[in-house]
Amino acid sequence: RAEESHAVIEALVGLEKTMRAEAKADAKLSGATLDALDGAWRLCFTTGTVDTQKKIGKINYFPLKAVQTFDTTTEPMAITNGIYVGDVALVRFFGPFEFNEGTRKLTFDFDEISLLGLRIPLPKGGAAQIGAASGLGSKSNVARAKRELPAFFNWISANEDIATARGGGGGLALWRRDLEAQERMRE
Repeated sequence: RAEESHAVIEALVGLEKTMRAEAKADAKLSGATLDALDGAWRLCFTTGTVDTQKKIGKINYFPLKAVQTFDTTTEPMAITNGIYVGDVALVRFFGPFEFNEGTRKLTFDFDEISLLGLRIPLPKGGAAQIGAASGLGSKSNVARAKRELPAFFNWISANEDIATARGGGGGLALWRRDLEAQERMRE
């Protein structure tokens, strides 16, 4: 949080351009990105979706504990996305994901929600509607779901500590690996 928000955004945009060029030059880079994504990630910084930026400005340092997990060892691969108070999940979404190594695009659809631990199935597009209504997701995901297209991230980079991506709503995001959440994920 010591860095100015505009400097972080400029760095993310620069990294995005660099990694796009590097991925074109080295086909193995996309596979390495997927390998590095396996685990748990805490959202640290986001510009928010383009719609959110128009309403309230860029969000920048994310004020809540939001953790996403990516399990690349299962078939299908699995994603979760949760909002926490301490270690208690208030809400978590669950679903499968696919990763296109050619484009580094990760597509996903949440098919379950957990509210304070109670898991409930979601209809197709249900998570997109909840995300758009709460401001945590993009309205474009609702339109995509109606056309039976999944939500997505275009991954910029991922290594053992940091991951960066541009979401389907146009926003940029930065995560740091969360080793405690990763341990719980593996239990």
